Amino acid sequence: MSRRVLVLGGAHLDRRGRISGDTAMGASNPGAWMEEIGGGAFNVARNLALLGHQVTMVSPRGGDMTADKIAAAAEAAGVIDRPFVFLDRATPSYTAILEHDGNLVVALADMDLYRLFGPRRLQVRALRQSIEEAELIVCDANLPAETLTALCAAASLAGVPVAGIAISPAKVVRFSAALPALGYLFMNAAEAAALCGTQAATAATWPVHLRRKGLRAGVVTDGGHKLAAFDAAESLTMAPPPLTYTADVTGAGDALAAGTLDALLRHKELPEAIRCGIAASRITLRSPHAVAPDLTPDALDDETTLVGTPQKVF
Repeated sequence: MSRRVLVLGGAHLDRRGRISGDTAMGASNPGAWMEEIGGGAFNVARNLALLGHQVTMVSPRGGDMTADKIAAAAEAAGVIDRPFVFLDRATPSYTAILEHDGNLVVALADMDLYRLFGPRRLQVRALRQSIEEAELIVCDANLPAETLTALCAAASLAGVPVAGIAISPAKVVRFSAALPALGYLFMNAAEAAALCGTQAATAATWPVHLRRKGLRAGVVTDGGHKLAAFDAAESLTMAPPPLTYTADVTGAGDALAAGTLDALLRHKELPEAIRCGIAASRITLRSPHAVAPDLTPDALDDETTLVGTPQKVF
């Protein structure tokens, strides 16, 4: 069952350096580099396209070779690419250092170009039409706060649900004014704490804090620990099954969002949708890529059978 999905936000170059042995802070570490195209919104877009949906991606782009690589990656994944191109600018990039087990040490995000995706861009006729024709809109917090608020308002008028991707603790607060208009927000515990201004005592209390901020539905992950998921009807917690091997954590949260949204688009209830999201993240964690090329509807169904049942929070 294919749905029309419009995705707006980050699509840029990911550079990841992986340390070979134990991490020595403040010193030179042996390791290796890899580069690929990433971005929270673009990762979700490609995952949803791989799962069979008709996905259109809109993002700011520079006039350089990286922009060409993004276009090629979109084509390879089956994503319809509709960038705003600034020929005199460089395409954004994200540079991360990972420990030998794949966990993040530190990252640098050169994302200044995204500031130019202002609310006026939403008035472009083709984009207005795409918003009206979409069955789901996904956006990430790489976009300016005023753009996210305007986008949610336009989607609400068109009757189209919006899902948000938090990106980072520093950026998730850009969703603050738009929270009541969001259908879902996907974030980790650090991002949820930045948004709420407080840390939850347990995963089960995240829905309480986030509802007080005006959010109607969301998912809060915490690495391999319990995650929380909630909507208007219920609140759930679940510990992801342990993996024997993790290739790279990059993109796992984006895959969880895509797997969950795919299930919701297929009219599955939240408990089953979050199982699908966890399954998609497991497939991605075993891949060295931010978007696992072997993610397919059949592979996701098979992986979901290995994921247990969420617990309801009363």
